[in-house]
Amino acid sequence: MKRPIPWNDQVDVILSDESGSDADDDESASQQTSNEATMDEPAKEKSPEEVVIKRAEMYQDYMKQVPIPTHRGSVIPFTSWTGLAMSVKQLYGQPLHYLTNILINQWDKMRIGSEDEDTQLDTIIHPCKAEASIWLIEEVHRRTTSHHHLAKLWLSDPMPHAFIDPIFPNLSKKSLVDFLVFILFAMLSVVFSV
Repeated sequence: MKRPIPWNDQVDVILSDESGSDADDDESASQQTSNEATMDEPAKEKSPEEVVIKRAEMYQDYMKQVPIPTHRGSVIPFTSWTGLAMSVKQLYGQPLHYLTNILINQWDKMRIGSEDEDTQLDTIIHPCKAEASIWLIEEVHRRTTSHHHLAKLWLSDPMPHAFIDPIFPNLSKKSLVDFLVFILFAMLSVVFSV
């Protein structure tokens, strides 16, 4: 937030009731009134778009700090991409990026109507390859996504929080606090938008 008073300017402070002259009193009184007027003005409120951009920036900064697991030795059986993603989140205790969750959901929808729609996905794609695909895409989303792009998507999505994972890996306290503040704002925006 920008301050309305430039703090580098010298301000005379009188510590006693005695003053040197009446002219100084008039000048300092008018300066004090001027300063009070600027301090009493309401702070400029941010537009909803600016708030979403700030949230997206906080989210993206947080996701960049979450390390991609390097030691993956488990073979996870799965029937759908969404099921695999849920297992991966539980196994590694990490959230997946908003864009990864959207993409995984789209992959499951793409199977609807195909000839192997009812076939378990782990019999079509090897579980190790499928998991590696998720982590590769996750790395791309974490490292390269613009917070402006995320904000644009969130503004067009009536329920963006549905694809934001509430899993908190062990990060520094500042990162975790930033993410918790982000989640709190997301929940409050949903409550007040209804």
